[in-house]
Amino acid sequence: MAKHAINGDTVHILILADGVTARDDHYAPKTRHSEIAAREDAARNAALCLGACTPTFCNFPDNRCDTVPFLDIVKAVEARIATIQPDIIYCHHGNDLNIDHRIVHNAVLTACRPLKESTVRAIYAFETASSTEWEPTHAGQLFRPTRFVDISAHTTAKLTALQAYDIEMRPFPHPRSAQALEAQWMMRGAQSGMNAAEAYVVIRERVL
Repeated sequence: MAKHAINGDTVHILILADGVTARDDHYAPKTRHSEIAAREDAARNAALCLGACTPTFCNFPDNRCDTVPFLDIVKAVEARIATIQPDIIYCHHGNDLNIDHRIVHNAVLTACRPLKESTVRAIYAFETASSTEWEPTHAGQLFRPTRFVDISAHTTAKLTALQAYDIEMRPFPHPRSAQALEAQWMMRGAQSGMNAAEAYVVIRERVL
């Protein structure tokens, strides 16, 4: 995101689930209002660190997107696409351990059907620490990156954004610790001949 922003691209973020209510035995968003608000503030601050626009929040139930009609999620994605007319979309990998990630991936593919009038020319799937690497090997396609992006000049911005979004960070050796994430982008860099990189699976590319 930081690289896109510095290159002059407008970066939009759509966050579909509230990220909080999975902690409850029963879905009760009103009892988690302050936590949801704090998470949204953290996301706004992280986006600012990266030069991205203020995120849009849909507040679907966290880790319960399988209880929401799939069409409702698709329509939320379609509505945002219609508003901003993006040419590149980054989304979760379709075989993440997290059920919401899998549903969002499928919703993006549905909303981005390759119709002639579509503005979307590329869809890339990213890896999510503590979800993608824990994907079940028997359930579908593993994350095998085919696109590596040099982020060597943007690691400070990335770390600053992670600190702003520290509500999701954990102490090492958790995969969502700063040390583990630094190791991840160094590993991806080493795999592709760069100092630091992010890795993606190419879902679709249209070359005009």
